[in-house]
Formats: sequence, structure tokens, C-alpha cells
Amino acid sequence: MTEQTGRKVTANLSLTIDGRYNGPGGPEDFAAFAPYVTSEVARDHMTRIWQDATTALIGRINAEGFMGYWPPVAADDAADPRDRGYADWLVRTEKVVFSTTLAEAPWERTRVVNAPAVDVVTDLKSSGEGDILVNNSASVIKPLLAADMVDRLYLMIFPEIAGGGRRLFEDGLPATRWTLAHQETGKLGELAMVYDRAR
Repeated sequence: MTEQTGRKVTANLSLTIDGRYNGPGGPEDFAAFAPYVTSEVARDHMTRIWQDATTALIGRINAEGFMGYWPPVAADDAADPRDRGYADWLVRTEKVVFSTTLAEAPWERTRVVNAPAVDVVTDLKSSGEGDILVNNSASVIKPLLAADMVDRLYLMIFPEIAGGGRRLFEDGLPATRWTLAHQETGKLGELAMVYDRAR
């Protein structure tokens, strides 16, 4: 068995109150999320997720979107400082992108893997330091939840019922207990919550 460091695996995702991470229109349907993502609470939450993280795990589709959007924000003096902080972290941190189609990474400090998330995280936990953040990629979070490898969940809950779309917590996950480490409510009814796995 591979010896493990003390690295925590954390995961960040936004959900509607009916548990969806996208709307009924498919992976690009974020209509229910749009009013809330730039709120004070959401921006503070975004800062919270990356401060202890030294590695970002991202699915390919999210990586393409993130790396198209965030690098210019890092250089934009007019951007919200919290957005700039996250953008700068994303550009400079180690990134692992899960893909079955990319042959090589088009971004700096990035490697592409075509392997099960559980195997990749087990390998990452065997060396290095700092949190391993699964950044807004349900395709990576789900198998790690199924293997009970997530130590902390950063969740933004938006007060909308999407009525369709993909769910994070599907039937068949192992029963686990979590403790609430932080919560904050925004003016629009959005909730920022941090849950730690009770082991």
C-alpha cells in the first residue's frame, strides 16, 4: 500500500436547492446560477476554497472554460481583488486535467491524465503538501465521494429549483457523516457551506 501524506482532498461545487449542478438544458445550462456567482458571499467562498490548495484537479470541459476565462482576470487591475486572487492561484498552481481526448496540456503547470480519479488522488497523496482541490468538476468529485476520499466539501447552494439537470449526490454513495465547519448566507438567499468529513 502506498504511504500517504496528510494532504486533504477538498471539493468545490455549486448546487441548486434540488441538488443540480447544471440545469435541464445540459452541461452548459447555468441560468439558475448566474444571479448569484458574483455575490459577496460567493466571492468570499471562492477565496476560501483555494487558500490551502496546492493542486487543482479539473475535468477537461471545465479546464477549457477556466483557462480561457481566468488568466486575463489575473492581470486585470480593475477586477475584484478576490477574482484576481483566485485567477492568479489557478494560473500558477499545479493542475491535473482529466481527459480522454487531450494528448497534451495547452496550459502551463498542467498535466493531462487519462486514469481513474481514485488512482490519481492516491498517487498525489503519497507526496507533496497542501490540499488537493477538485475544482467544480462533478465528473471527478463523484468517484471520489463513492470511494470516500473527500475530506472537505465547499458547497454554494443557490435558492433555485432547476427541475432537471445532473445531481452531485446520486443513489449508491456510501453513507457518511459530515460536520459543518462554516456557513454564510448572502442577501439573495445563497448559502456558502463548508463540510468536513467526520472520520
